[in-house]
Amino acid sequence: MLLSMIPIEEAAVATNLVVRNVHEDVALALKQLAAAHGRSAEAEHREILIAVLQRPKRRSVAEILSSMPNVGEDSDFDCRNG
Repeated sequence: MLLSMIPIEEAAVATNLVVRNVHEDVALALKQLAAAHGRSAEAEHREILIAVLQRPKRRSVAEILSSMPNVGEDSDFDCRNG
């Protein structure tokens, strides 16, 4: 997780962010999403950032395959011969 790399002492300090040059349709979508969730656009923006930055790291295909148990023989999985 990206946020987990920040020392706790630093994570407790709030920081202000300014996002410039946002397309009108993106800003409108943010406001509509915020209204649907009953919060301000600023609060919605915070929630989106948290959701994206705190999600678990995606595993590669190699990591997924290597985590599979090594069971059976290749012939056990050969569907072409009956």
